[in-house]
Amino acid sequence: MKKIEAIIRKSKYRTLKEALHEVGVNFFSYWDVTGIGNEKEGHVYRGVSYSTSDIQRRHISIVVNDDFEEVTINTILKAASTGEVGDGKIFISDINETYRIRTGEKGGQTLK
Repeated sequence: MKKIEAIIRKSKYRTLKEALHEVGVNFFSYWDVTGIGNEKEGHVYRGVSYSTSDIQRRHISIVVNDDFEEVTINTILKAASTGEVGDGKIFISDINETYRIRTGEKGGQTLK
């Protein structure tokens, strides 16, 4: 099993959510996060300077069986991309085991 974490633009969340549902990823967690990016410039709006180094993003966490890893990653890459700097990152890590709390069942079938 794999844990796929993606940090994406908030504006791409709805598109990504719909794309994940279309390929059969129906369970994931998400939360709003603030990060620091590579862009060092500030912006001026109506004479007030704003820092753009603090970036508002959405963090998505998905656990999938190994055979669904590539489909999930490709879906994220396609749905979350704008082609501009700051589209985000995807991180992959191994999951040793999962348990369904209600039944005590363990293993990959708990993801269904």
